[in-house]
Amino acid sequence: MRASGEVVRLPDRGRAPPDFRTFFEEEQAALLKMLHFVTGDRSDAADLAQEAFLRVWERWDRIETIEDPRAYLFRIALNGWRMRARAARRAAARAIPALVVRDPFEDADVREDTRRMLLKLSQRQRAALVLVDQYGYRSEEAGRILGIRPSTVRALATQGRAVLRSTGGPDA
Repeated sequence: MRASGEVVRLPDRGRAPPDFRTFFEEEQAALLKMLHFVTGDRSDAADLAQEAFLRVWERWDRIETIEDPRAYLFRIALNGWRMRARAARRAAARAIPALVVRDPFEDADVREDTRRMLLKLSQRQRAALVLVDQYGYRSEEAGRILGIRPSTVRALATQGRAVLRSTGGPDA
């Protein structure tokens, strides 16, 4: 209704106009307005409207088979908006890593605790554990570095882990 109380009649939207140009002229303003409300951005609304009209124009030869061309146009535009929003969320999730704030004082405490635990081990156990568990060497490589057999490296590492567990260290 208008301010004067007069009822505004919308044109019949149930059937397609005779040509695409007429359809475009009749629907452009309404589609842009709706998309502007949905997106909150005039530029995004214009881009989405253009894409939606292009998709309708590509299918214009089959438009008579569509019950409500206006609803079809609006659905295409809203689907485009949803696809953009999903893509933006996925891109943001990939681009913004979880922010981990490290406390340098806590890192120092962990280093000191680790040093104290390792000092409870013999030098050979400590060397075997550091090479195998900290640096990821296989027992064969660690044995070559230490000048001992791989089986001795495995035994020393196992003994060192047992001492750490008994004193309340890792894996306790």
